[in-house]
Amino acid sequence: MRDLLDLTGKTAFVTGASSGLGAHFAQLLAKAGATVIIAARREQALEAVASQVRSTGGVCTVTALDISDANSIAAAEPLLAGVDILINNAGIARESALLDHSEADWDAVVNTNVKGMFLLTQLAGKAMRAHGRGGSIINIASILGLRQAAGVASYAVSKAAVIQLTKVAALELARFGVRVNALAPGYISTELNAAFWDTDAGKAMIKRIPQRRLGQPEELDGPLLLLASDAGSYMTGTVLEVDGGHLVSTL
Repeated sequence: MRDLLDLTGKTAFVTGASSGLGAHFAQLLAKAGATVIIAARREQALEAVASQVRSTGGVCTVTALDISDANSIAAAEPLLAGVDILINNAGIARESALLDHSEADWDAVVNTNVKGMFLLTQLAGKAMRAHGRGGSIINIASILGLRQAAGVASYAVSKAAVIQLTKVAALELARFGVRVNALAPGYISTELNAAFWDTDAGKAMIKRIPQRRLGQPEELDGPLLLLASDAGSYMTGTVLEVDGGHLVSTL
């Protein structure tokens, strides 16, 4: 029986791959057999991730990409020509109360998390249509695109937009064999946020998760591979929530 999760012969492009979940996704896809192109602003950090991927037998190349810069995205177009899987992972957040949130911070978050994702999805969608193999686009959203939290207005709004972009793109690209889905993680422990979870505020947030614990990056592996592979071939416009039950918690 054919392994539906096998990505051998596929090329995957992962943004925000210099650390955190992006780096984890790159290693996961490579282990599943995909040739991986990793992109972010920090080339030195990307090279370190690429070395880790190659050390386990994976094939990985690196490209500098600023997802908030349309010119930088346009320059990546040749690398997308043969892509089969796009992981739109890059994103930022700016924390402050709504009444104190600056226009500059709002623009930075929305331009990175929404506009950049739109432009890259557009380029990848055109490439997938042109090569005729179809493909899978996976947008990394958040449970904050489905519920609210104080102090992260631009981030929550941007992730809600990501979810709607996912559904619109799924509708329009289905005829070309391109599937577009979103992964909406809850609170996942990474090296970038580890210090916060040890604070009193972090521990209080964990107590509000029905499973009473943080998620681990590897707990996103199954959902991501499902959406990336032929195992999810009849899934498009879907938002997969991986959050320890946070979205069904008591109000």
